[in-house]
Amino acid sequence: MIRVLPVRRLAGLTGAASLLLLSGCLDVPHPFRDPGQVGRSLARNAPPARLAIPLPAAALLGDDAAREWSRDMAAALLEQTVPALAQPVRPGDWWLRLGAETRGGQVIPTYSIMTPAGVVRGSGEGVGVPAAAWAAGDAEALRQSARQLALAIAGALTGIQADQMAQDPHSLKHRAARIYFAGVKGAPGDGNVALAQAFVASLRDAEDAVQESPREADFTVACAVSVSEVIPGGSGHPQQHLQLVWRVVDAQGKESGAATQLHDIDAHSLDGHWGEVALAAAQEAAGGVRQVISRYSGRDNAPLPPPAGVPAVAKAQRQG
Repeated sequence: MIRVLPVRRLAGLTGAASLLLLSGCLDVPHPFRDPGQVGRSLARNAPPARLAIPLPAAALLGDDAAREWSRDMAAALLEQTVPALAQPVRPGDWWLRLGAETRGGQVIPTYSIMTPAGVVRGSGEGVGVPAAAWAAGDAEALRQSARQLALAIAGALTGIQADQMAQDPHSLKHRAARIYFAGVKGAPGDGNVALAQAFVASLRDAEDAVQESPREADFTVACAVSVSEVIPGGSGHPQQHLQLVWRVVDAQGKESGAATQLHDIDAHSLDGHWGEVALAAAQEAAGGVRQVISRYSGRDNAPLPPPAGVPAVAKAQRQG
């Protein structure tokens, strides 16, 4: 699932630079997305590539309704970009143990996230469902329950990944991301050079290190600039449509996200020197790229601590 998030508007532009007040958006994946073999290696112990959902034997449902609920749960988790399958547990699988309890005339759906070693790593419960509807296997009630639980489960899995990263001294929680910047193409005037220089200077910080070679880079960033044909402007002056797309890919070449900047400008106003426009655009783009990398890698996610009274969970999790 792709989410579109706003980024801050450019500020502090004066003179000709004010022609380019770029409003931007970020196209980024959900925090819990399987990033492939290389992406998983960034965290060493990333979330499972597959979450099995076996038939819930303790769900207070008949076999057909229990089977339907497990399928509903898999579908709801897929909507959260969690790679879940309604199937028996296989060796090496993380899996979801579903259940239900009766309380005061209602049925409370429950879940436990299980490691391959059979250790509970996280658990919770959903909103109560009228006991009669649950016992009857009401299809809509089961679907709504699955959707509500899926949100909590996806959040817990994100926290589990963050905890694993926190334990790994080589993960992006403990070092700067190695970024190779492939440059800017397609900008008019001196935009290719001006944007590139300003972007590299803006991106470097404690979380991101820009390197000159793609070798062993965690991410590669490239910017493509396009200018449309001249279109009539509302003020009577000819205008052009300017688009900058800062694309981020991981070490395997899989797209991690993109920061896109769009604006209509006075025609040919950037055919020469970009000046402050390049600096302002690059600063905004650096913030967007930083968000893409943080969301994709999970480095800013809050760790989910092991359940209270189960000190062996982290060890069993790593072994699993």
